[in-house]
Amino acid sequence: MGHLTDRLADRERSLEDAVDAACSSAVRRAAASSKDEVALVLVAGPEQGLSLRAFVGAANRSSAQALAASFSGEIEALLGSGGHSTLEAAAPVAGMPASRFEAIALESRGRRHGALVVSAPLPGPDAPAELRRIAGRLAERIDHLRLEREVEGLRERLRDRDAQAERKGEELLKLSEALFAQDIELLRKDEKLGKVERLKNDFIEKMSCELRTPLNGIIEAIIAVLANENNSLSEAAKQGLRSALDDGTSFLRTLQNILDLWRLKQGELPVEIHEVSFREVVDEAIFSTQDALSGKDIRIEKRFEEPFPKVRTDLAKVNQILFLLLDNAARFTERGKIEIRAAVREGELVCAVEDTGIGICADDQQFIFDAFYQVDEPGGSRFRGAGLGLALVHDLVGLLGGSLEVSSEVGRGSTFVFRLPVQLAD
Repeated sequence: MGHLTDRLADRERSLEDAVDAACSSAVRRAAASSKDEVALVLVAGPEQGLSLRAFVGAANRSSAQALAASFSGEIEALLGSGGHSTLEAAAPVAGMPASRFEAIALESRGRRHGALVVSAPLPGPDAPAELRRIAGRLAERIDHLRLEREVEGLRERLRDRDAQAERKGEELLKLSEALFAQDIELLRKDEKLGKVERLKNDFIEKMSCELRTPLNGIIEAIIAVLANENNSLSEAAKQGLRSALDDGTSFLRTLQNILDLWRLKQGELPVEIHEVSFREVVDEAIFSTQDALSGKDIRIEKRFEEPFPKVRTDLAKVNQILFLLLDNAARFTERGKIEIRAAVREGELVCAVEDTGIGICADDQQFIFDAFYQVDEPGGSRFRGAGLGLALVHDLVGLLGGSLEVSSEVGRGSTFVFRLPVQLAD
């Protein structure tokens, strides 16, 4: 927590330095458009009131602060209403050549951050308009800097929360492993292995819920920031939030895969038969794989053997099978194509997903459907996943009474073919 506080304090100092620089630049340009060349910038902080951030034309800072103090009530009222107003000094201020001033609220997107106070503008229409432009640009700069501070603060807190959750997760896992080891030994002696299975089920369900709930909150917070302040964020800030959103979504999908695998092993994943348009399933799976395809020179081709009727099977599971196969192909293919071929023959839906990726050696092919197994490819860290996708595909195909096979050659790509028994829709 101390490191987080230090990082936030450093960012706050950096922000205030940037605000001071913007105010100094604006006050010099504003003074050039005033008759007596006197200008002040007062900025309202998030916790303290108005403070003098820059001045030109006063004999010294004390004189500028005295002038600002004499107008404090009027400036507070201006921040409540917006716009601009004329100010008259109640009494001469030492070292100050002017007594009549114009105050312009620093307002951007409905938020008011302070005021630009300038001695009487030069004669003519140009000077007042220039002062309003200067105030507007300064308000936008301060507003932008403060929004960036809020975004950076949120990102720091999310990173700190992730680190804390990871540490707590490791501690919980170690304690849980020790507890399960003791329980299993005792229950085996008492011939109560049924209780062990119930404990395992409860543990998986509770751990999944405990991890998904805060993760959903983090994802929703990032989406809210991108949706509400998107036009005010720098490109770097938006890219950082998109990256965090992609990582969070990927982690959430991995958690769901773990839970689905566990339910399959326990026989707790029911089969629900519906009328299915496999063409639409293919289109939806391709759309869901766009993130994995982003930035790669890959084309996707579809081939359907006609006639291609609608069938009756489990829509959700067929959708998941095809998405996982496409996602696997997209991750292990850098360029070329991914081809989806499908046909309905003699009561079977036959679908092949072929890619031009890195391929799988013969020794690895017998293990790729094992949970958490990862192919050891040279320089393959950029391809590495959790090792769950193909295992889940294998078990889902088996649940639907089908078969799954793979053919592959290193450097030439891979082809996965699944066959599912189906009924033709009426």
